[in-house]
Amino acid sequence: MALPQDKTREVLAAQAHIWNHTFNFINSMSLKCAVQLGIPDIIHAHGRAMTLSHLVDALPINNNAESQNCVYRLMRVLIHTGFFIQTKSNEEQEEEGYLLTPNSRLLLKDEPLSLVSFVQMVLDPTMMEPWHSLSKWFKNGDDSSTPFATAHGKALFEYAGDQSRLNHLFNEAMASDALLVMSVLIKNGKRVFEGLKSLVDVGGSTGTVAKAIADAFPQINCIVLDLPDVIEGLEGSKNLSYVGGNMFKSIPSADAILLKWILHDWNDEECIQILKKCKEAIQDKENGGKVIIIDMVLMDHNIQKGDDKSYETQLFFDMTMMTLANGKERSQQDWAKLFSNAGFSDYNIIPILGLRSVIEVYP
Repeated sequence: MALPQDKTREVLAAQAHIWNHTFNFINSMSLKCAVQLGIPDIIHAHGRAMTLSHLVDALPINNNAESQNCVYRLMRVLIHTGFFIQTKSNEEQEEEGYLLTPNSRLLLKDEPLSLVSFVQMVLDPTMMEPWHSLSKWFKNGDDSSTPFATAHGKALFEYAGDQSRLNHLFNEAMASDALLVMSVLIKNGKRVFEGLKSLVDVGGSTGTVAKAIADAFPQINCIVLDLPDVIEGLEGSKNLSYVGGNMFKSIPSADAILLKWILHDWNDEECIQILKKCKEAIQDKENGGKVIIIDMVLMDHNIQKGDDKSYETQLFFDMTMMTLANGKERSQQDWAKLFSNAGFSDYNIIPILGLRSVIEVYP
């Protein structure tokens, strides 16, 4: 059938929009491929703009007639998504070469703040499979379960506890994120730790966050609380120790209780339980005792119109929490309600961590 011209434009634009989102996974898979092939490290080690032919020669691939064309097409996508640029290293060089961008520098394996392990964890087939079960989960209508459990028969943390490879991936990803967060927080948010003599890092895993705090603030006695099997064999230091336990049952007493990327894993009722245990554990409620939360505060999109990519990424995280765990990302109003229901009197949001914030919560 023939369509009016304005309708034709509308239909074709809709088709392009649907195609774009249908194929959007290619951005993620191209990024994963680049990490697995070590492309950022190879270009970095080259020391200058690296031509396509030199890149193909250095890659751990079968170098045949079609290889160069395929690598070119992969790199074209990665340039479009902001991971590499093309330029000439000098005027004598006729062929353009590839260089890293600030984005791909965080994909170098020896970069202290590398996100390689985070990319590998999120895009692991085990973590991707639940997305194929999302509609099945909706149809089942089981609010107590998750798409992850629908796909794998167990909740994420239970499954990871039985699968050493996934557990290792998860711990590595969380440790790399912890290093990045603490490098920013210790430099730009020192006042959060002022006056504290003790701190418990709840769900602190192998202690990356607590170690950074203990090193930067020797006057703070830091305790890592996590499940006994998580901290088994880990050794503390002068002002760092490990305690096996369950945050739903009891938390050691301290001036401050730290929850980094913990509460977004749990639903509201579970968060209130955790926060009440935190409140019980604050030993000096009258003189600076507090809970320190590192988590997202969802943007008000009506206000943040110019930051669509950040808002979209927060929405992606919220869907991830729904699909993999039983949690969610929360708006300021959501947080305020949680704190009030858990018996806290006030809070302060410090937006110094990009998509996440530091939230100080007071008894």
